[in-house]
Amino acid sequence: MARREQKADAAGEKDREKWMARFQVRLAMQPGVDRAVVLQAVKDVTAHCSDTGEHPRTAFGDPDDYAVQAAAGLVPPEQAARARQRNTVVDALDSALKKARDVAGL
Repeated sequence: MARREQKADAAGEKDREKWMARFQVRLAMQPGVDRAVVLQAVKDVTAHCSDTGEHPRTAFGDPDDYAVQAAAGLVPPEQAARARQRNTVVDALDSALKKARDVAGL
């Protein structure tokens, strides 16, 4: 293999790794997504790309957008709604605690 081809292969692999890393992080941030969901989504993307030879960006587009789509397909709507509600409550408590610390001068 020519040196130029090796560099192109290495650059392509690095780009795939970046896409997958960003996808995993964005997916994990979606409401109701747990480790099992992330692992299943990564397995699905990896299998598809392995079978077709496609780059994940070509097959699935932007990793942020696909993370939202994957979460919607893998997390039941009621589970996502509960997680969003729980996140809202935690955010409100965090905000109240921050204000209390600011008033107390801590």
